[in-house]
Amino acid sequence: MERFFNTAGPIKTDLHYYIDPLKRFDLEEVLLLIRQQKYFVMHAPRQTGKTSCMLALRNYLNARDEYIAVYANVEGGQAARNDVGSVVATVCYTIARETNAVTGDQTASEVYEAVKGEDTNSRLTSFLARLSETLSKPVVLVIDEIDALVGDSLVSVLRQIRSGYANRPAAFPLSIILCGVRDVRDYRIVLSNQDIVTGGSAFNIKAESLRLDNLTKEEIHELYMQHTEATGQEFDEACFPMIWDATEGQPWLVNALGYEVTMKMRENRDRSIRIIPEMVYKAQENIIYRRETHIDILIDKLKEERVRRVIGPILANDTEVDDALFPQDDMQYVIDMGLIKRECGKPIRIANGIYREIIPRELTWTTQESLTQQPIWYLNPDNSIDMEKLLLDFQQFFRQNADAWIGKFDYKESGPQLLLQAFLQRVVNGGGYIDREYGLGRGRTDLLIRKPLTDHYGGPFQRIVLELKIRRNSLEKTIEDGLRQTWEYMDRAGSVDEGPFIIFDRTPGKPWDEKLWHEEREYNGRKIGVWGM
Repeated sequence: MERFFNTAGPIKTDLHYYIDPLKRFDLEEVLLLIRQQKYFVMHAPRQTGKTSCMLALRNYLNARDEYIAVYANVEGGQAARNDVGSVVATVCYTIARETNAVTGDQTASEVYEAVKGEDTNSRLTSFLARLSETLSKPVVLVIDEIDALVGDSLVSVLRQIRSGYANRPAAFPLSIILCGVRDVRDYRIVLSNQDIVTGGSAFNIKAESLRLDNLTKEEIHELYMQHTEATGQEFDEACFPMIWDATEGQPWLVNALGYEVTMKMRENRDRSIRIIPEMVYKAQENIIYRRETHIDILIDKLKEERVRRVIGPILANDTEVDDALFPQDDMQYVIDMGLIKRECGKPIRIANGIYREIIPRELTWTTQESLTQQPIWYLNPDNSIDMEKLLLDFQQFFRQNADAWIGKFDYKESGPQLLLQAFLQRVVNGGGYIDREYGLGRGRTDLLIRKPLTDHYGGPFQRIVLELKIRRNSLEKTIEDGLRQTWEYMDRAGSVDEGPFIIFDRTPGKPWDEKLWHEEREYNGRKIGVWGM
C-alpha cells in the first residue's frame, strides 16, 4: 500500500511518511537525565508529535535492555475530574496494562490487584513502589497527557509521585517523564474547595523541562521528498517557502497540507501531476474551510478569557500595549497552546500563517454567513474585482451595521478590521484568497487579496493590497504614515494591481458624513486610494 501523510494519532512507519521521532528531541540529553535518575517534563502543543516521540523513546530504551520502559497515557482519567479515587485507579490500571505489554506477563496486574484496597491518597505511591521492587530492571515511566487530569485528582497524582521519589530506583521508578501540553510549573490547579495550587508546589522534584520543537525547513523538505521518492510525484520548489510560511513547521499542519494536496484533492492522485504553489494555496483553504479537528480545538481556545487577553491586542494591532504588561501566566499559557510565538527582540505574533488566517475568519464566521453580498456584483467583465464599487458598498454597510455587528464580537477592540475582513471573505470565498499580516505593535493590518481570473491552475491573478489602520493621531499624520506603509507593502508584494488604504475613525460622536469619504493620493509614483470609514 502507498504510504501517506499522517494527520491522526502516532506514526506507523509502514503507513506514514515521517521524520525519525528520536531525532526530533535531544536524545543525548534525555538519556543523561534518565541515567541521573531525574524526573522531568516533555511538553509541546497538541498534535506536535509528543506521543510518537515518547513511544519511540520507550522502544529505544527497551531495545537496549537496561531498563523496563513503560509508556502510559492517562487521559482516560479526565472524565472522572475531581473523583480522586476513580482517577488514581485509572492511572494505576493504565500503568499496569502497559507494563504487562512490555514484560509479556501479568506481574503488573498482580501488583495492581494487591494495592486495590489501599487508601486513595497513597495507592499510586504503593503501586509504583511494589512494581519497581518486583520487576527485574529499573523502571522508566512516561506518563502522557498528565495535564488532562484536573483539580484534586491531578494534585493527588503529582504528590503521590513526589512522595515515592526518594526511594528510587530500588523501590520506585528510576525516572519519570511527565508529558503534556504545558510545563508542570505553569499549572494553576483549582481544587474542589476553590483553593489554587501551582504545579511547581505539587511537583517540586522536576529537574528539567524540555520542549518538543516544530519541524525545521529541512525536515519539511525531507518529509515531502519521501512522497516524491515513493510515488514519483514532484513538488515545485516554490511550494516549500509557502508551506513554511503557512505552518512554520507545526507537524499536524505540515502533514495536513501534504495529505490534502496529494490525496484529498482527487485530481492530484494522478502522480504525473506536478504539485505547484497554487495547489498548496487551495489545500490550505480547504483545510481551513472544513474546520478540521485540530482547527476546532484552536477555535475553542479563543473563547477563553486568558487567551482573549493576549490575542485581542494582537488582532487590534495595538501600538500602546507592551507585551511585558501581559500577565505572564496568560502569556505562557497561550505560547504553550501553540497559538503565538515570542522571539527575542520581536513583538509577540500569531504562530503561523494558517493560524493568522483562521483566527479572524472564525471570530467572524457567523457574520460571514449572515452577509448577503453576491460576489458577481463586484466583478468586472474579466472576472477581476471592482474594488471601488466594493468599498463604496462596504462604506454604506459599515455605516448601517458597524455598531450592531461589532457589539456581537468577542474581540471588540479589533471589531472594524474584523468586520471588513468578514465582508471581504464572503466576497472571495470560492474564488480567491486573502493573506493577512498583523501583530502587536505594528499599528496596522496588511491584507493581500489574490483573485484568479480563470479556472485553470497557473492562470493570471488579480493582486490587491489593502492597508487597514485605526486613526489614533491627526488625520493628516495617519494618512502620511499609511501612504508610506501601503507603498512599502505594495513594493514588497510585487506585481500589485492596486492598494487601497483604509482608515477607521472611532472618534465618539463624530457624524458618519464626516467619517465616510475617499480620495486618491500619490506616493513615490504610485496612486493609492484613501478611504475613510
